[in-house]
Amino acid sequence: MNKKSSASKIKISRFDDLFGMNESSDSSSEIKYIPISELYEFKNHPFKVRDNEKMEELILSIKEHGVLVPGIARIRPQGGYEIVAGHSRKHACEALGLKEMPMFIRNISEDEAIIVMVDSNIQREDILPSEKAKAYKMKYEAIKHQGKKGNSLDVLSEESGESGKVIQRYIKLADLKNELLEMIDDKHLGFTQGVDVSFIKIDEQDWLVNVLKKSGAKLSTKQSAEIKRLSQTDKLTEAAIWEIISTPSTKKDRKITLKADKLNKFFEDNYTEEDIEGIIISLLDKWKKESEE
Repeated sequence: MNKKSSASKIKISRFDDLFGMNESSDSSSEIKYIPISELYEFKNHPFKVRDNEKMEELILSIKEHGVLVPGIARIRPQGGYEIVAGHSRKHACEALGLKEMPMFIRNISEDEAIIVMVDSNIQREDILPSEKAKAYKMKYEAIKHQGKKGNSLDVLSEESGESGKVIQRYIKLADLKNELLEMIDDKHLGFTQGVDVSFIKIDEQDWLVNVLKKSGAKLSTKQSAEIKRLSQTDKLTEAAIWEIISTPSTKKDRKITLKADKLNKFFEDNYTEEDIEGIIISLLDKWKKESEE
């Protein structure tokens, strides 16, 4: 059964709205070719530009057809232009040795720029947890700054297709140090565990990074909850983190039931349940030893 991706749930703005083009637009809506050297990355841009298969496809497309969709930028007070949308296109243009790139130059505020920047990237299929966390937090703060009526989380939920609770957890995740966010991206730290430890102080996060890197351990939900609890009671130390990860998690009791028709293919009627169990355990012991050699 095919499941709809989270990207398919996102409410995409109309092209004219996203690019700031409407009936009141002036001549600044015209496409301008800006020197690549004058285009600067958006401040605290949360989305990574990757040299992967999709980038190779983009480079090939631009080589054959040029930049089909112009980027968006705004004038920088320090000079040049700040890219609002089009970081990957700029990277592809640089790879091809192009000297300029088509852009819409928009006169928009910081908060408006953040919202456009997030909306033009958040629908990507390959977005990482760290990117989504930082992007949601930036857009959440921008919406609050605009002073619009309604709950900022509700607005984010409606536009992203994700529940307010999930978005709130992503926003909390953004409180983590980059080293811990990278562990979540690399699946060395679970999402739930990451949310737990996002509540601990920055110096405590340093301890955790150090312990996880040196030990190679992965936190269980029980361990991350204990780390959070100790932090909130001002009892967390680096030694305490070592002790927590050194304590093996109790395995849940597991019960495997094999149907009679499966067992009857291997055991005659004269075998008792104890006989069958003993043989299975013996075979498993042999399999384990062979797999460890």
